[in-house]
Amino acid sequence: MTLSRQTAFAPIGEILARQVLPRLHRAQRLPLRISCIGTARYDGLSDADGFDRTVVIGKCPSPEDAMTFASQRVARGDLRIGSDDTLRFRPRIMIIQDSDKGLVLAGEIRAGIILWRQPVASDAEARRVVTEASRLRGAAFAASGRGDAASARDHRYRASLLEARLVDPFWRETATDLLRLPQAA
Repeated sequence: MTLSRQTAFAPIGEILARQVLPRLHRAQRLPLRISCIGTARYDGLSDADGFDRTVVIGKCPSPEDAMTFASQRVARGDLRIGSDDTLRFRPRIMIIQDSDKGLVLAGEIRAGIILWRQPVASDAEARRVVTEASRLRGAAFAASGRGDAASARDHRYRASLLEARLVDPFWRETATDLLRLPQAA
């Protein structure tokens, strides 16, 4: 008597490798932390007297939830540094990171919305982004040495926008898929 192999069942090793282990690895990197990079200044002071600040705004269990949470906070204008009413915060870049500090997604804040940045498609593209961001950070350092704080801040901001594309390789496919969804637009 011959036993026929049933095609409806996958071997347990294949199930573990393709479904269970990736989910476990992803679960180890959760929850995701949402932060905002911006400029802070006290009332009555000019923008030149401002300083860069990063504010942690929350944690979420998934990239989808993190995007929604961040977008809602920005739309409501609900981003503050603390309880000091004289301290103003101008949000500029939203960042979603995993528990290992790997970048999941980042985007520029403009007019009450987040313009999420498309992640790099390859390691070669990532190297080009790092090179350009390093050049801009060098220009920021030089401007700071000359006492030109506004120019230095502008160069740092432009470098940060480039670095927003440096999504951790583990999250690149997920981030790319999320940005294809209609609600990410």
